[in-house]
Amino acid sequence: MPICESLLREFDQEMANTRKTLERVPEEKFGWKPHEKSMTMGRLASHLADIPGWIEHTFGHESVDVNPPGGARHQPADCSTRKEVLDLFDRNVATGRKAIAAARDEEYGKPWSLLNGGKVVFTAPKAAVLRNFVMNHSIHHRAQLGVYLRLNDLPVPSIYGPSADEGAF
Repeated sequence: MPICESLLREFDQEMANTRKTLERVPEEKFGWKPHEKSMTMGRLASHLADIPGWIEHTFGHESVDVNPPGGARHQPADCSTRKEVLDLFDRNVATGRKAIAAARDEEYGKPWSLLNGGKVVFTAPKAAVLRNFVMNHSIHHRAQLGVYLRLNDLPVPSIYGPSADEGAF
């Protein structure tokens, strides 16, 4: 089985669960945050919508510099409505899925680096970047968003099993 086939199954499941969570974010709570050091709910939702867009760049390049010397610093997505969040997420999932499906097995083993100001933050095989920097990163922030929902007495979707709000998957 090609590597992409096993990864696409996981990607599709995780992205479907992330979308279910993003659908629950009410616009009137975009400015809410649980702590001064935390992201706002809208910023967190925007970040989650942005993450799948990193896949296309990972497979299309050998590195990215989020703060290139002499260049413009990376500007994270900052959506102001749930529709903007979901539209960005859907576009990024579609392009990410296409990049995963198009990558040949040997591409998954090639190194990719994250740089900041010209300095390497980390280098890993593209398969590891996809799993850790994209999917696991999304899962982490989706769980944060679930806590934000709970703290605002909003229904939390079932993800890997029933939630207190939904009895079934």
